[in-house]
Amino acid sequence: MTNAQSNRVTKRRVLYIPGYDPIHPRRYRELYRTESSKQAQISGYRISQSPKTGSGPYGWHVTGDIDGCHVAADIDVLLWSDIVRDSMETSVAATYWQLARTAWTYISTGALRRLMWMRKGPVIAALYPVGMLLLQLLVAYVLGTLLAGLVRSLPLPSPVGDIIGVVAGIIMGVAVLHWFRKKDNKFFAYYLMHDYAFSARWRGANPAALETRMTEFGDTIAQALTDDVDEVLVVGHSSGAHLAVSILADLYRADRVPHDGPRLAFLSLGQVVPMMSFLPDAQRLRGDLAYLSLRDDLTWVDVTAPGDGCAFALCDPVAVSGVAPEGQKWPLVISAAFTQSLLPETWKALRWRFFRLHFQYLCAFDQPKDYDYFQITAGPVTLADRYRNRQPSKSRIDIPASKYTDVAL
Repeated sequence: MTNAQSNRVTKRRVLYIPGYDPIHPRRYRELYRTESSKQAQISGYRISQSPKTGSGPYGWHVTGDIDGCHVAADIDVLLWSDIVRDSMETSVAATYWQLARTAWTYISTGALRRLMWMRKGPVIAALYPVGMLLLQLLVAYVLGTLLAGLVRSLPLPSPVGDIIGVVAGIIMGVAVLHWFRKKDNKFFAYYLMHDYAFSARWRGANPAALETRMTEFGDTIAQALTDDVDEVLVVGHSSGAHLAVSILADLYRADRVPHDGPRLAFLSLGQVVPMMSFLPDAQRLRGDLAYLSLRDDLTWVDVTAPGDGCAFALCDPVAVSGVAPEGQKWPLVISAAFTQSLLPETWKALRWRFFRLHFQYLCAFDQPKDYDYFQITAGPVTLADRYRNRQPSKSRIDIPASKYTDVAL
């Protein structure tokens, strides 16, 4: 460790945990490269990116010259995209079964109603694939019925004409549904349905394959905490935030965070924790939230924005889950304030691009306030020092809303 007792960082390890994303991590590398260049030009500092050297997770090296300081950062992506892809390899019929099962889980447990108490945006986002898939089914039914009627109107002997009409209608309906699925990169109905179904299938618990991968992530973070760096920063984006909560809680419980090692910090971005923690079998996550919120030797900053309709903006994930212990310290809940930190023309261009806005935390801002992803990851100030005197957002939501508050022992 080079600089553990000073207020400046010269070396940093960043471990980024993505959300439910089947895409190759090179997308994150290229996003960082292009957006860091934009932010550096806007904010008046220098930042450069180069290929990673050595083994380990997929990543890249960053050099920042900010506020007269030279900082080296290694950024690694902790991948679980293969697990995501496996969960998405279902037929059209299986996806509609997922729809029914997921809807029943959230409605029957009361989670859907309670989630809407806080933020309607992410709930509407969750209902979107349901509505879109049902609309696609309706379109397939209508077109299939029209074709069946057209075939039956032909001068064919009965019942041959009726049978051919029914078969043609079924083929048409199936073809339409498969066409919609093929075009899901425009509709995102299947992708989002698989995402919400992944959480609902185990009613808030993690599947065995994911728990195994989380253990591996924990080993990587534990190894980083033995490196010669000043800060180890864990970044959890979207559903990656609740994975990070459990991983870090496990490390602390196992006493794998050295007292004399680099400073450990956790940055959660665009979190959707309540989608998991409000489900009945999320005892592990709820317990981890409560445990992590008390750590004196951790800095946890939670950044969301009301303009992000896919996140539970400004919702304290510990408090709203009903597990806030007495003396809760974390997270510090702040807003990225999209409408203030983006120029009006930029906000106008992005306002209805919901998925793009969900990734805005990883992008450049026209007029950044106190949130700058690139200064946090490649700048000379630790997360703790950067937000030491920052008060939580006045619009923070910290009212308990979950029906289920039991935790794993």
